[in-house]
Amino acid sequence: MTYPKAIIFDLDGTLIDSAPDLQSAANVALGALGRKPLDMPTIISFIGNGVETLIERSLDATGGYDTPVRQEALDLFLDSYNQNMTTSTRLYPGVLLALKHFRKMGIPLGICTNKPTGPAKEICARLDLTQFFDVITGAETGQPKKPDPASLLSTISALGASSGDVLYVGDSAIDFFTALNGSVPFRLFAKGYLNEPLPDLSKADRFEDWGAHGILVD
Repeated sequence: MTYPKAIIFDLDGTLIDSAPDLQSAANVALGALGRKPLDMPTIISFIGNGVETLIERSLDATGGYDTPVRQEALDLFLDSYNQNMTTSTRLYPGVLLALKHFRKMGIPLGICTNKPTGPAKEICARLDLTQFFDVITGAETGQPKKPDPASLLSTISALGASSGDVLYVGDSAIDFFTALNGSVPFRLFAKGYLNEPLPDLSKADRFEDWGAHGILVD
């Protein structure tokens, strides 16, 4: 087995199962607006494009929205979520051992996520993940989100690597297209939040079990 020169991971649905806390915060916002709560499969289907899209989709599913309602819902969501980011969020089984393994091999590690940078770093700190990562890149206001490859390419640059030498690991079509758009090799964690089929699975090898260090490459 050989290893890539660096590995970059998505966060939600790849390293952590954050859907319970996202669902809770979304339903707090909906409840405050007199809307019905959404179940877990529905919330999971909305995850991946950032919190703004999560809120917009939640409002669409419960009666629609205009700009003031969107902003009120977003503020309510963020207020709840910022207080409960790791109440029910957990690492996927085997993640900690896998990260320790990659660090022991001397592989630089990074995170590239559509979650805002502040919450992404806070969650990593609370779950004792920060020690493993040289770079944590989150969404910033005014900057393009994945599947635009800009944030991924920025993370690669910060790791001192090049696109062809890095492996990007994610759980969704968004991550797949981000890697594809940046000409970056990709592996799919198939037990995350894959919300739509990938168009070309030959370009996205799957693995199911972090305990098997399934992102090793021949």
